[in-house]
Amino acid sequence: MSTKNNSAKRGLISASFNIMRPVNCIMGSLTVIIGLLNTRTGIPLNILLINLILGIVTYYFLASSGMIINDIYDIEIDKINRPNRPLPSGSLSLTQAKILFLLTFGIGVMISILHWLFFALSGLNVILAVFFGFIGWLYAAWGKKSGFYGNLMVSVSFSIGLIYGAVLNSSIIPAYIYYFFFTSFFLLLSREIVKGCEDIEGDKEEGVKTLAIKLGIKKATVFSIVFEIMAIIFFILPIFTDIINPLLFLISMIFGLVVVATALVLSLRKNLERKDFKKISLILKVGALFGLVAFIFASI
Repeated sequence: MSTKNNSAKRGLISASFNIMRPVNCIMGSLTVIIGLLNTRTGIPLNILLINLILGIVTYYFLASSGMIINDIYDIEIDKINRPNRPLPSGSLSLTQAKILFLLTFGIGVMISILHWLFFALSGLNVILAVFFGFIGWLYAAWGKKSGFYGNLMVSVSFSIGLIYGAVLNSSIIPAYIYYFFFTSFFLLLSREIVKGCEDIEGDKEEGVKTLAIKLGIKKATVFSIVFEIMAIIFFILPIFTDIINPLLFLISMIFGLVVVATALVLSLRKNLERKDFKKISLILKVGALFGLVAFIFASI
């Protein structure tokens, strides 16, 4: 009996970690690190380390809550498309998932509150933490099928970590942090629209109101192009601010610019097909990665 109980506990723990998608959450916390490191001037090392640890943990739990609530709302679809996921496979019950969502959301917000109280922060971190958790729920409950509004939520949700990291060091956010945010925001927004063009047939069946469905692929592509251009503009602007290391940022920025410019050129071609949108989506993803790397180099 004891062996069975231990096995059941291990299965529950494994399923709980699985539904939280820890790798995605850890990767997303890189934005918090970038925000912190780029605003570290004048911050004592011990305080910076505390802000770093508490910031990452807060982000991790709130991002986890978003992953969990997303699976809760997607349980019926996942029974068909992803039957091995914790909820459709039965390794985690719906009730357990809901409890886990409340726990992760509550822990994330609570850590942000304790961080604010014990380290005399401005309180902006708490507002951003609650907003981050809320937008994760809103996307799962409504945004995913709303199309463009859902695209906006995804873009804000990932990029907000840059600002969250910055407010942990100071309530006054440097201009270049906003430029980092808008670079990430517009690049992800463009990619989300491109993915909508790529998946237009499947989205029609699921009732997702993407720009490609509402406006047509050609007009949706125009929007993606505009947002790619906006991302490039905001990516260049930090050079004209007082970033910590403008030279390293400039050198590393070139790689990201070349990648995004490649996606832009491909987007301008006529009669794009599904395979073309798939390629553009991948290139924009690589561009986003190079952008994050450039943001890190800006802080060295």
